Amino acid sequence: MILHPQLAKDCFVLGRFELSLLLMMNDNQYPWFILVPQRENISEIHHMTEADQQLLLQESSRLSIALEQAFDADKINVAALGNVVPQLHVHHIARFKHDAAWPKPVWGARPAQAYTHEEKHTVIQHILSYLPNLQTVNV
Repeated sequence: MILHPQLAKDCFVLGRFELSLLLMMNDNQYPWFILVPQRENISEIHHMTEADQQLLLQESSRLSIALEQAFDADKINVAALGNVVPQLHVHHIARFKHDAAWPKPVWGARPAQAYTHEEKHTVIQHILSYLPNLQTVNV
């Protein structure tokens, strides 16, 4: 499965669940992660098999719980938009009442601010500690 070029440009690949790749958006303003189901030519959740839909929901819930626990978020935003990137991907963003876009959506609120090497390493290690069964890649 080939990752859409925009996702490859904007994100770091952290690992893989049974169905989905786990990505981290390169924007240090929000703990922002993305699940990308590894299925060819799928742009909508309802185009997936029922079994894959259930598996995606389970993975999404696991990730949401990990974000809530790891970052003590005020809210977890979950969205599958696909207006720019047609490859099915589901955003999971830990939101805080004090973040740069609160209470509005993060899209278009502010330009992305790339992680420093140290910030990236710290956030990745932190979230991975809440996802012990994730098959990781070199991060």
